[in-house]
Order: sequence, then structure tokens, then C-alpha cells
Amino acid sequence: MPRPHWRRPVPLAAVTAVALAATVLTAPTASAYTPVASADAPEQIVNGTFDAGHAPWWGTGNLALDSSTGQLCADVPGGTVNPWDAIIGQDNIALVAGETYEFGFFGQATPGRVGKALIQLPVDPYTQYLSATPELSVSGNNYRYTFTSPVDLPNAQVAFQIGGSAEPWRICLDDVSLTGGAEPDVYVPDTGPRVRVNQVGYLPKGPKNATVVTEATAALPFQLHDGAGRLVKQGRTTPRGVDQSSGQNVHTIDFGHYTRVGTGYTLTADGETSRPFDIGSGFYEQLRTDALKFYYTQRSGTAISDALRPGYGRPAGHVGVAPNTGDTAVPCQPGVCDYTLDVSGGWYDAGDHGKYVVNGGISVHQLMSEYERSVRADTGQPWLLGDRTLNLPESGNRVPDILDEARWEQEFLLSMQVPAGEPLAGMAHHKIHDDSWTGLPLLPHLDDKRRELHPPSTAATLNLVATAAQAARVFKPYDRNFADRNLAAARTAWAAAKANPQRYADPADANGGGAYNDADVSDEFYWAAAELYLSTGAKEYRDFVLASPHHTADVWRERGLDWGNTAALGRMQLATVPSGLPDRSRVRASVAQGADRYLATLKAHPYGIPYSPSDNLFDWGSNNLIVNNAIVLATAFDLTGQDRYRAGVLETMDYILGRNALNQSYVTGYGEVASRNQHSRWYARQLNPDLPNPPRGTLSGGPNSAIQDPVAQQKLRGCAPQFCYIDDIESWATNELTINWNAPLSWIAAFIADQDNGDAR
Repeated sequence: MPRPHWRRPVPLAAVTAVALAATVLTAPTASAYTPVASADAPEQIVNGTFDAGHAPWWGTGNLALDSSTGQLCADVPGGTVNPWDAIIGQDNIALVAGETYEFGFFGQATPGRVGKALIQLPVDPYTQYLSATPELSVSGNNYRYTFTSPVDLPNAQVAFQIGGSAEPWRICLDDVSLTGGAEPDVYVPDTGPRVRVNQVGYLPKGPKNATVVTEATAALPFQLHDGAGRLVKQGRTTPRGVDQSSGQNVHTIDFGHYTRVGTGYTLTADGETSRPFDIGSGFYEQLRTDALKFYYTQRSGTAISDALRPGYGRPAGHVGVAPNTGDTAVPCQPGVCDYTLDVSGGWYDAGDHGKYVVNGGISVHQLMSEYERSVRADTGQPWLLGDRTLNLPESGNRVPDILDEARWEQEFLLSMQVPAGEPLAGMAHHKIHDDSWTGLPLLPHLDDKRRELHPPSTAATLNLVATAAQAARVFKPYDRNFADRNLAAARTAWAAAKANPQRYADPADANGGGAYNDADVSDEFYWAAAELYLSTGAKEYRDFVLASPHHTADVWRERGLDWGNTAALGRMQLATVPSGLPDRSRVRASVAQGADRYLATLKAHPYGIPYSPSDNLFDWGSNNLIVNNAIVLATAFDLTGQDRYRAGVLETMDYILGRNALNQSYVTGYGEVASRNQHSRWYARQLNPDLPNPPRGTLSGGPNSAIQDPVAQQKLRGCAPQFCYIDDIESWATNELTINWNAPLSWIAAFIADQDNGDAR
């Protein structure tokens, strides 16, 4: 079976959630709240109208409850960190397993705030049966939710968590009601027009395809209109039958022969008109830049300059300034080691404050490979990745900005190496993160948890080998000392990994951070040996590469490559970086063979993606797998110059940017309807209007059939694979952002930008 593509059972400690039933918020209404449950359903809330005081409601010690106006009001102090730092609640609420309840209330905030309304277990692990984040306004609104209880519980708790604001504010509640006998609501995503296109745009001389959702079985006429509404092309659709990944009957449209540059184009078919799109090329140049700029705002251990990233400035995280303990002298988990390490710096992995070597490894590798490709490929344009292209603190130092950003992470990876003289010297600690989960939102500098180094692992050590060996050659023209330091670390780590070939991360080590466990590291050994050989030419590493079963095996997994499946990284590096490898021609040919497989999958798919798992289940981070498969296609183009591979790359990006069942772009700021609420503790505008949404150019993980998080479980049960996604900050299983998802996005955006109008040679 495939190895897991992610790692966390729950993302929060104090608000652990295992909600198993439908929960839906209707739009706030201006009229008085009226329950719609059956007339004989008993009211579960005691004194929800506050007509005679507010007992038995309670508040945390920092709140003074006031019901003198007939509403329950409280002044919420500023300067709190977590939502649960200020709570209004009621205990001893009875729930019956299988019963569907309606929960409603009137809420008002001055100034407007996002609150958190919960029905939950009142003790650890605080299991949530309803979790909602109403946007409370100054004028006030009524809110309604339904949920089905998965348990019999005599003492559930209603809790309004209202902490976590830097500034003071006032909340008022009224007409709080919980009644059984409600009709379950069904979540239906708004998918817009049935004609699905790349909402950003198509290259003038590249493929142009769209998908139409329709009940028709025969071909239909379609029309292409320009931004002025003029008909510029027409034709007929191609029926494709039922797409198993969406459950939809679909047709496809091919309008690739139309090449005129312009904005505001639309496609019309079966009485529906698509969202607008452009025909041009500049948008991929912008996406390359934005996808790379993402990394600066993920930096740990340094203040983020608002002058460099307007709206995203924040204090330095984890530098030992109260309340956090910092990453400058981090101890190990109890019993693991008796030393501390300075592991400040690096990138926060995802929407949490953890830093992981295996995830950082593939991420920094793909950034360095993006630069290597620009130098070596026939269509590469390295000056577009050069100094002063990303507006970084290091810009102007005569080093390509992409390498400055990669170095920030590579320095962290080097710092995770076990020092000489210690047990397991030369290996790399697997990860560093908090000793328990934190809540959302939480800026890095406000994290007060104990930070811990986790045991060294063979997988982490081999990631260090691979990236350090690669850095040794990539940085050599710019900083010989740094290059030499990396090569020395790579050689030391290689020896340590060979001496400890089966030291695996514990799959149960997932409190406060993901486990990232991997029980087969033969692929990491292959990738690491390949990088060492390419940087040194040494016989030891060449012989290891040639002897590895991965060297001649089929490494082109149906699901794609990722942090836990890295053999394809080694294969592509051996194919593209010059060397004296005896069978290099065969290696290069094998990349084209893998690309042919992904291309066949793409051509067979009515949404045009090189990803179609045989079990019809989409993985955690499916978007990342899809883009990584596009990198295989792009590499095949670089090796062969055959246009079909480049066309496959372009069509793959159509899916990411809107040509999908949900009719939305998965990249923040790209497309008329795009992801914007990716799971993050500091890009958390959905929960706190004082904080920003994720920066432009951030890739969402995308559809995930396993729907592990409560929001997904509440709303997406029974979803067809492409519909297993919701743009909600609490949906960490479908909507997280990560450094290893933006890395392939930036790589592929740079590749496409290098293709000019789609005909570069």
C-alpha cells in the first residue's frame, strides 16, 4: 500500500476535534431567530434568552458577564493569545447519539470580530461535535447550525471561545437555543458555471482545453468570445462520458488553434458561460515570483519586514523572546539526548510552527533544482531567478535570490546534524516542534510551548546528504566556503546513514507535530548517492547508484513523487546534471518513459490531469502530486524537446488554476474564484480580521478522499474525489499550505514562464 502522504491525527491540543456529523451554517439573517426543529423537541439550553439574569452561564475569570440589557454581554480584554483564553459557556447539555440538533443564537461584536462557537466534551481531549466560526458584526446577526451527535453524552458544553485578540472588544449574545429533531443540512459547494476553464489563462501557442459538465451525451456547439463579447471561434464539444473522479458526465472543448492574445475571453456551451480567462504569458512569470516569495514569510528566527511584504510583517518567531522559548538552544525529547542545538532559522513547514528535515529536504532540493534547470535547460532563463528578483533582505548580494532563499532552509538542515562526539554523530534529527499542539490563530512569536528535538532518523539524515551534496555544487560559484561546508556535512551524514540504515521515525510521535514516518528509505539512499556522485564524481557513490535496485526499477509511481517517495528525484537529477554515469543515456530515456505514462493518464482524463489513482481515492496533498507529475513531463521536454510533454505540463496547470470539478483555482490570488483560507496559524484572516490571508501564489493541498479533519468530515462525507475539498482554515486535511507544495509550484511556474508563448526552443 502507498506510504502516508501526511502525518497528523489532529492539529490542535486544547481543541482536539473528532466531529463526525453534518454541520452547516446558513447565512446570517436580520429577522429574529426561529428554531425549525420539531415542535415537541425540548430546549436544551437553560436561560438562553437572558430575561432573568444569566445563570447558569459562566465566563472565564477575565470576563465580567452582564445581562442587564436582556442580552448577555461581556467586555473581552485585549492581549490574549488563544481562542480559549476567554470563554462564555454553559455546562451539562445532554446529547443523544444519532440525533440531529439545531443550534442557533444572535451574536454582536463591537468592533466586528470572528468568534468560535463550540459544542464539545468539557474535559480533555475537548472533543468537538460542532465547531463554527461566525463573523460577528456591529449590527448583529442571527446564526443557525445543524449537527448530528455521534455520542450519548449527558454533560456536553456550549462554549463561545472569544480570546486571541490583541485589542479589546465587546460581545453580546441572545436567543441561544439547542433543540433536537432537526433536519440535517447538506453541504453543496457553489461550483458556478458548468463550463470549466483555466481561470488565469492559456499560452498563445499552447494547448487550450476546457471541460463542460452536462447531461447531454451527443456533441454540443461551443462559442469562444473575446473580452468585447465578439464571437471569435466556434466548434463542437467532445463527449467523454462519466468522469470517475468527479461523478460527472462531461464533455471537453479544444480551442487550441486560437492564438490571439487578449483578456476577458469566455467559452459558452450548453447554455452556460465560463468564468473569464486570458490568452497570454505574463501570468506565469508573476506566478513564478509569487510562489517563491511565499518562502520569505514562512521564515523562522527572523522578523518579516512589512516593507518587503506589505501586510505580512511580523516579529521574529522562536528566538527566545517571551513568551516563547526559542529555537536557539533546543533540548531533545526526554531520553533522546543530553545536549541542546541552535536550530533557529529555516522555514516553518506548513500552517504550524514545526520544522521537519524530510519535508524541508524535498522543498529546498526543488528550489535548487529550479535554479539548476534554468542554467542547463535549452529554454532556461537563469537571469529571471537572479539577484534582486524576489525582494529579499539578501537582495543585492550578487547571489541569485532563489539561492538566498534556499540557503535559509539549508542552513537549518545543517544545524539539525548530531554533533561530533555525541551518540549517532553525523545523523540528522528528524524534526523540531512544540511538545503539544497549539490552536489557531497563533503568531510564531506568541507560541509559548516547549520546543523539542526529536530522535535522529535515517530518512532525515539522507535528506541532509542529498540537499547538502546538491548545495555543494550549486553554491560553489557564489560562496566556496558554504559549498565546502555542505559537502563535508553530506559526506559525514552519508557515513552515519550507512552505519544506521534502519533508524526510522516513530509513527506515534505526532503530538505537537506530524510524525513524517517512513519505513522504507532505500529510495532516499538512491537519491542521496546520486547527489553525492553528481557533485564529486567519486567511484563510491557511482557504484552505490549503479547497484541500487531503484536505478533500473520503475520509479514512476501512479500517485507521483513526494517527501516519502524520492527515487524519482534521483533519477531526474542523474538524467539532467552532466556526469560520467555509464548508463546515462538509458537513465535519460527512462524519464521520457515515465512522462509517457503520465501523459497517457492525462489524455484519458476528461479534466486533463496526469493523476488518476486506480483506487479512485485522492491523496492528502493531491495537488502537490499532480504538479510533481508535471515536473516529470517538463523534464522529459527538456531532455527530448518533444512538444507533447510541454503541452502536458500546460494542461496540468489548467486543472490547478480552475479547470476542475469545483471550478476554482487552488492558488491564492490567481483566478476569479480561488483558495484563500488555507490552514495556517498566522495567515488566519478567516478567524481574525487583523491577520492576512495566505500570500498570493500559495498552493492549497487540494482534494483528499480521507477527509481526516472535522470540517471535512462534517461537510464532505461520501464525496467524489474531486469534491473532497473545502476552502476553510479549519480543514487541515484538504486545505493546508506547505513548503513542499509551493516548491513544485514555483518549479513548474518557472518552467512555463521560460516557454514564452508556448513555442520556446
